[in-house]
Amino acid sequence: MKYLNQHEAISVDEELFNEYKFSVDQLMELAGLSCAHAIAEAYTPDSLKTNKVLICCGPGNNGGDGLVAARHLSLMSYEPYIYYPKRTEKALFANLQHQAECMGITVATECPTSDRVEAEFGLIVDALFGFSFKPPVRDSFKPIMEVLQKSTLPIVSVDIPSGWDVELGPQSDCDIKPACLISLTAPKLCAKHLVNAKHYLGGRFVPKTLEEKYAMNLPTYKGRDLFVRLN
Repeated sequence: MKYLNQHEAISVDEELFNEYKFSVDQLMELAGLSCAHAIAEAYTPDSLKTNKVLICCGPGNNGGDGLVAARHLSLMSYEPYIYYPKRTEKALFANLQHQAECMGITVATECPTSDRVEAEFGLIVDALFGFSFKPPVRDSFKPIMEVLQKSTLPIVSVDIPSGWDVELGPQSDCDIKPACLISLTAPKLCAKHLVNAKHYLGGRFVPKTLEEKYAMNLPTYKGRDLFVRLN
């Protein structure tokens, strides 16, 4: 199976939008849904100290995937709580936030403290930065990054562990060390730097012709599954 570099990941996304005519919200819904299903397989509610899940969402498409995943997790016996500090005025993201709030999910702008996270939650979902990210982390996201770095809870990263270089992986001892990574579309090169982490592939929407063009050699999804375990 091929691991994509940053340029290839961006190109694949652009082709899905431009050549195959997928819409952003279409792919975001499918990606977020597959993340929720993978999380439910990796960390069942009864395996956690509490079913309350902290979902940290950034301002881009990775954050949108987190917003979608939160909505679906709320239908799977989890209690999502969304930290979403930097919001966009784009209708798609405003609608995703509205949908979450209509399902009774709290969407907060205030960064939770480390003590609160450790006491109140059983799992963290990291949906802060996607494959367009380039280090270093901006000042406005440093508080939540510090919370994630200190946490003893399992962290599930969506597509890219936040703070990591998309190709080179962790760049300092302070980077997030996820317990689980859900790669979307295809794994990125940074996933080769995972240590003792579960690794899933989600986003079951890649056309065969696009897979062949980039020689992705994706694994076979079983039956109706929206994800596949890679290790």
